[in-house]
Amino acid sequence: MTTGVPTPTYPARPRRSRLRTFLPLGIAAWLVLEIWLLTVVAGAASGYLVFVLLVAGLVFGSVVIKRAGRRAFRKLTETLQQQQGGMPVADTARPGGSEGNGLLMLGGLLLMLPGLISDAVGLLLLVPPIQRAISRYAERTFERKLREATPGTLGDAFQRARIHRPDGKVVQGEVIREDGTATPEDRRPPLSG
Repeated sequence: MTTGVPTPTYPARPRRSRLRTFLPLGIAAWLVLEIWLLTVVAGAASGYLVFVLLVAGLVFGSVVIKRAGRRAFRKLTETLQQQQGGMPVADTARPGGSEGNGLLMLGGLLLMLPGLISDAVGLLLLVPPIQRAISRYAERTFERKLREATPGTLGDAFQRARIHRPDGKVVQGEVIREDGTATPEDRRPPLSG
């Protein structure tokens, strides 16, 4: 029976990204593997050894996170002191510097999580050559994603946010309509700064 009313056409659902599809499956597989490995080690050695390994990972991971946080805070205060003193901010990348603080914190977090696989990955993230390789890879990937950003995406918004005016000033103004009328929504107080 037709009524003359067109049937509504719904837009096609956008494709679900691979990350949203496989991330939950990967996390579930990782958890099952961690539990299985813990039971295998507990059966081969003893439950006491597994408990000691988990507690040692928790303590060592918290020490690593605390150390990385202190280094990041020290680097931040040095940078702020240099900027307040009028001196140019020098890139003080010294061996064991603060470039890899994020990876150190991630390694410490993985050490704190209960499980032997996460402990192994956390220990690998504490090795400086591996940190540098991961940092270079992440930086190249991030820059490539920014270059490929299309208008209207989050990458495009981030790209626009990275563009700075040379003088760093904000120009305050107001929007004037072509017809000369203004609604109450148009009249907003100027930005204070």
